[in-house]
Amino acid sequence: MYVIIAGGGDIGYHLTKALHQHGYEVLLIEKNRKRAMDLADELGERVMYGDACEVRVLNEAGARRADVVVAATGDDEDNLIISQLAQNFFKVKRVLAVVRDPRHEPLFFKLGVHETICSTRFIFNILEQEVEYGEVLPIGAIMRGEIEVIEAEVTPESPVAGKSIGEIELPPKTLLAAVVRNGQLTLGLANLILQPGDTVVALTPPQHEKQLARVMRGTAR
Repeated sequence: MYVIIAGGGDIGYHLTKALHQHGYEVLLIEKNRKRAMDLADELGERVMYGDACEVRVLNEAGARRADVVVAATGDDEDNLIISQLAQNFFKVKRVLAVVRDPRHEPLFFKLGVHETICSTRFIFNILEQEVEYGEVLPIGAIMRGEIEVIEAEVTPESPVAGKSIGEIELPPKTLLAAVVRNGQLTLGLANLILQPGDTVVALTPPQHEKQLARVMRGTAR
């Protein structure tokens, strides 16, 4: 698998190292000459100097044969341009974009960039859920951000402890997809009875996260 990463900041640097260590062919593109030279001192030929917003640079990087392009610069506008070029011009099968400002995510989705990583939104959601509901935490998103993946711990005080999944009144369009018990993953079947210590993996629209937290924890704290 060939992966092109645009942006030699912390994300791009560590991702390049990790992919190389796992045997992937990877190229990191950095538009700041000094930064590119510093990275090349450590990463060697896996670093290319250039602006990934330019068709010429992506072409020289071999974008036409890339399996994945990751737009991980520190600028959302650049990441959107890179994603659009990779997806629409070079027909790359999979494009991931880092988004710094959560307000920009809808624009990425609207323009067809469906795999985004927004650390600001992710950390905010974790902090918000942690403060209000304890051990009910968002751990990711799927379907263009329309569905949140939630991890919830069943405590002895939880109103769902001792109930089967089929008995629990869940928010609309919410699914208890899996349960981790004693380190073993089990599908969230309707007849499975939840026990204290279980970790539940749920899927729910973002607008129903708080309601799901109340179901799992009782009255919000």
